[in-house]
Order: sequence, then structure tokens, then C-alpha cells
Amino acid sequence: NLDSKGWIGRDRDRIWFRAEGDSEEGRVSEAQAHMLYGRQFSRWWDIVGGIRQDFRPGPAQTWAAIGVQGLAPYWFEIEATAYVGASGRTHARFEVEYELLITNRLIFQPLVEAEIFGKSDPERGIGAGVSTTDAGFRLRYEFRREVAPYVGVVWSKQWGKTADFAEAAGERTGGMRLVTGVRLWS
Repeated sequence: NLDSKGWIGRDRDRIWFRAEGDSEEGRVSEAQAHMLYGRQFSRWWDIVGGIRQDFRPGPAQTWAAIGVQGLAPYWFEIEATAYVGASGRTHARFEVEYELLITNRLIFQPLVEAEIFGKSDPERGIGAGVSTTDAGFRLRYEFRREVAPYVGVVWSKQWGKTADFAEAAGERTGGMRLVTGVRLWS
């Protein structure tokens, strides 16, 4: 599982990069990359716009993207992005994270993510409506603020037609997975 985010720029104007991917049995099953321009519109919030490129599953697909991201009251990190693709396809994605400091270096981070699609895409195994949800947590230790390994658990669930497509392909529609990684900051 790859989940990477980064930016280049200053406080007001930034170029954001996001990359995500999953692999099963050594094969890449899902991969996408985003390039977004972000502009600060209030103290803790950016509006972002740009493109997303899906590499897998199925043939490559390009989406236009627009969204908001920032720090909500009580320090919840919010990311909400809407996408428009070929043939009028639409997709919305919402992610919420929170960081709870156990000590100054040990951080517990719960997270929730949901994806909604406007049209079914049987070729990619995606159904209209709420498609997938993920909920979980990460526990990270900051050796230095710039380097923080983490371990966590994520529960995933597919819903509606997306679950039907997965069942027809002999795949699971939900389950738990262990996640590990390193958070890097510069």
C-alpha cells in the first residue's frame, strides 16, 4: 500500500503531489497520481485544483480535480476532493484525520476515508454511490520530527454495486489490513 503526499512552495501558493497504490500478490492492482495547485484562502485552508491520473485498474484515465483541504476546529485534518472524468464520470473523496499526542513523540492518529462515484464503471469494478470506506488508526513515533515510522490497522469495506462487482470477480468486499511506513518531513 502506497500513500504519499507532499508539496513545494510557500504558505500561500503550493504545488501538491499525491500518489496512491495497492498491490496484491506482487501485482499492482490500483495506482493513481495527482498534481494539484493549492491556494490558501483562509488561515488554515487551501483550495486545490488540478489533475489526477489513474494507471490501474483498467486503461489509464485522467480526471479534473477540485477540492479543499485544511485544519478544521479541534485540529481535525480534512481533505475533500471532487473529480470529473471522461463520459461525465464523477467521483468525490473525503478524508478526515486527527493526531492525538500520547507523549511529545508518540502520536495516535485515527482516520476515516470515503469514496462516492456518480456512475457505475463495470470495467473497473466501481459501482455508483458510496463505493468504499476505510477506517483505522496509525501509531507513530517521531525519532525526530522529520522521521517518524508508524504501524497501524485499517478496516476497508466496499458497498453497493462495487461490492457486487468484487463478489462476482471472487474478491473480498472488506477486511482488515496492517499498515506500516515512515512519515518524512523536511
